[in-house]
Amino acid sequence: MHLRFRQLQAFHAIIETGTVTGAASLLGISQPGISNLLNQLEQQTRFKLFERIKGRLVATPEATLLFQEIDTVVRGFDHVTQAVIDLQNKQAGQLQVASQHSLSFGFMPKLIARFARDRPDMTISFQSQYSAKIQEWVTSGLFEIGVCEMPILSDALEVFPVTVETRIALPADSPLAQHQVLTPELLEGVPFIVMGPDHMTHRRTREAFHTAGIPLSTRVHSHLFKNLLSFVKEGMGVSILDPFVLDFDFEGGFVSRVFRPAIMMEMAVVTSKTRPLSAIGQEFLELLKSEVEPYRAQA
Repeated sequence: MHLRFRQLQAFHAIIETGTVTGAASLLGISQPGISNLLNQLEQQTRFKLFERIKGRLVATPEATLLFQEIDTVVRGFDHVTQAVIDLQNKQAGQLQVASQHSLSFGFMPKLIARFARDRPDMTISFQSQYSAKIQEWVTSGLFEIGVCEMPILSDALEVFPVTVETRIALPADSPLAQHQVLTPELLEGVPFIVMGPDHMTHRRTREAFHTAGIPLSTRVHSHLFKNLLSFVKEGMGVSILDPFVLDFDFEGGFVSRVFRPAIMMEMAVVTSKTRPLSAIGQEFLELLKSEVEPYRAQA
């Protein structure tokens, strides 16, 4: 016996709506079409599915048992159909994004929340991690989109470079806040809170002070920009930080100023060259690029 799904769907719709008219309206086909599908199903099953009693269709015991068996199948197919429609309308799917830490505390959660607002069925996988690990994740397919610091360690990544100019953060009550631009000369003897010695911001700050002939006074080393800013708020010193940390910290307790010579920081938005992006991923990627564009420093 070869039952056609359309026959089962018509039978299911009649049970659900109680009438052939209702089933025809639900499935978007004619009433004769519904009746024909029901007749075919009765011929193949060799038993009567409905009795007409006082003008109403009443399911036979056999029909009630059959309905219980096919209800899950038909509803499952409806869910698949709706999932396809949602994907076509970019309302569902999974967004997979990984970011280095400075964007992960404010910029990225706000952007993802905005993107998800009109997509209630979309699931989100977001992680913050060190840049080398992010590149591994995107290369291996664990995440579709990554934001990391340079250098790029794999030829398998598509790279959208984002070079940003850092700023210097000071405690809110620092007398240095009277200056709009700070230099090594103005910061002589001021304690610095810095990333590890191999981080590009630390190296370049050391170089700027060395070129000016002024010793860099370091007091605290840490591994996250967010931590550095917390020490600044506690009055422990000043710090060179990227603009994403500074612009998306709304707790106060610090001010930021321009530092000269400018300390640049090279970052990138990365995707895989070997795996196509999902429709959701492609749309978020375009939004992400547009949102980081104002931060990109002019060459």
